[in-house]
Amino acid sequence: MVFKRLLGSLGVGGPTVDTVLAPGAARPGAALTGEVRLKGGTAGFDIEHIALELVARVEAEHEEGESEGVVAFDRFVVGGGFRLGEGEERAVPFSVTLPWETPVTELYGQGLGIVLGVRTELSVAGARDKGDLDGLAVAPLPAQEAVLEALGQLGFGFRSADLEYGRIGGTGQRLPFYQEIELTPAPQYAHQVNEIELTFLAHPGGLDVVLEADKRGGLFSESHDALTRFTVGHHDVRDWNTEVDGWVRELIGHRAAHGSHASYGHHGSEDHHGGHHSGPGIGTAVAAGAAGLAVGVVGGLVAAEVVDEVGDFFEGDDEEGEEE
Repeated sequence: MVFKRLLGSLGVGGPTVDTVLAPGAARPGAALTGEVRLKGGTAGFDIEHIALELVARVEAEHEEGESEGVVAFDRFVVGGGFRLGEGEERAVPFSVTLPWETPVTELYGQGLGIVLGVRTELSVAGARDKGDLDGLAVAPLPAQEAVLEALGQLGFGFRSADLEYGRIGGTGQRLPFYQEIELTPAPQYAHQVNEIELTFLAHPGGLDVVLEADKRGGLFSESHDALTRFTVGHHDVRDWNTEVDGWVRELIGHRAAHGSHASYGHHGSEDHHGGHHSGPGIGTAVAAGAAGLAVGVVGGLVAAEVVDEVGDFFEGDDEEGEEE
């Protein structure tokens, strides 16, 4: 067992911590299980609390342009109130429930380029140290997978996915950001729309599916956006291809947007309707075809690069988080 790092705020001789998540991807609204493994240092320490913080890499739009940052979107205290002896090894098991709106990071095992992490905070003798960061994989709910599969069957292709800081107006969104999956249009709609943007807002009662189209303009008209929202149950049985195709037809047929994406950035962002985003910058591309959106990843680099990004991106963010 390799303990990942010495708790910096406790200095040499302090305890070490490693959080191990259960194998496989978690799902929104379901349990995230694992254990926090501690190893005592050169002296005994009183462990006041062990907390897990869910964090995400999020993009924000504001007057100065775009920026990226880390957002914590949930926190759980999973243990504490004991003394860790010199050199003692102890495992603290945990089971916490992910928020329903937790973003999806993979589809059929293929990474989408979304970076989520579980950060462990250990409080010892009044000092707090976020000493461990683990990548978090989240698979889609059955209804989310059904919608994505139908889009792939209809000929839509995966372009990119990212997390946008802000809220979608007129919805019951709870997290301070939302996931946006950008799709290339199916051939039958390519003359009408540049791209389709898809957002899932899950909740205990079902799933809101928000679709936005960046519509093509005609010879004498400018392009504009349209937005629609549909609700399905978690275990609905439908002819998903027909259902989703109907949604797309209704979306493209709309002349006015129903609702808006209201961004709440630190610099007073204005309302917006999606837009063309470059995504997480790792060149993810998933081909659409008979097997759905996740046929394959171009270059086969996504999984490895996402793993690297988890460590690289969150490196050095502990101090910023402590200041907040």
